[in-house]
Amino acid sequence: MRLYAAVAVSGFRRYATYRAATAAGVFTNTVFGFIVAYTFKALWSERPHLGGYDQAQALTFVWVSQSLLAVGALMGGGFQEEFQERVRSGDIAVDLYRPADLQLWWLASDLGRAAFQLLGRGVVPLAVGALAFELALPASPLTWLAFLLSVFLGTVVGFGVRYLAGLCAFWLLDGTGVNVLCGLLGVFLTGMLLPLNVFPGALGEIARALPWSAMLQVPVDVVLGRHHGAGLVRALGFQAAWAAVLLLAGRAVQAVAARKVVVQGG
Repeated sequence: MRLYAAVAVSGFRRYATYRAATAAGVFTNTVFGFIVAYTFKALWSERPHLGGYDQAQALTFVWVSQSLLAVGALMGGGFQEEFQERVRSGDIAVDLYRPADLQLWWLASDLGRAAFQLLGRGVVPLAVGALAFELALPASPLTWLAFLLSVFLGTVVGFGVRYLAGLCAFWLLDGTGVNVLCGLLGVFLTGMLLPLNVFPGALGEIARALPWSAMLQVPVDVVLGRHHGAGLVRALGFQAAWAAVLLLAGRAVQAVAARKVVVQGG
């Protein structure tokens, strides 16, 4: 485990070197947060308690979402492009011969990236939002701890989805289409643009049952205190179950791919 801990630290330090990109990301998240926040204020003024949120909770949803946007790599910036390029170039063969588990290696690296993004691009937009608007942030440290656990599980779920997308490169000449599809699904099914609780009828039930809801919708609802007691256990269990399913699916697909590595270039 010390190896994977070192890989996670390396992932953290790697992203910490891109200071200009981090500053630009903080600025973008903050500006986009203001745009969405004022849109939500207008919407909730016309439809109070839409989706079961009051206006303060809706605004909190906006700013917590912005703080988690880079953490979950919901609009790109994750590892899958690099992974796909290593498959295309044939460098993945070196990775497969390493005395380390391929999936755990990339998971550790992605967790290090996510930890930096939470600190580097998550704290400032949320703080700015809290100063500019009346937010419904929790006062209990236990709620914040549950939130961090939920963010961790959501990050693992996101990794599981993106790892499967990365493995598609073993069979596809170009992973761009898969990455675009993942990005679109991330935009609409995580709750990034609009809380999934607002989705009507069967559409909302299906969206909340899919793994994308575990990446953003569940962590935000946890910090809003909508899950507590047995409900909190169920919410975290939902995330953990999807994380396990996706990681196992990734291992199964990886095993098939490793038996017949097709080098698409190099």
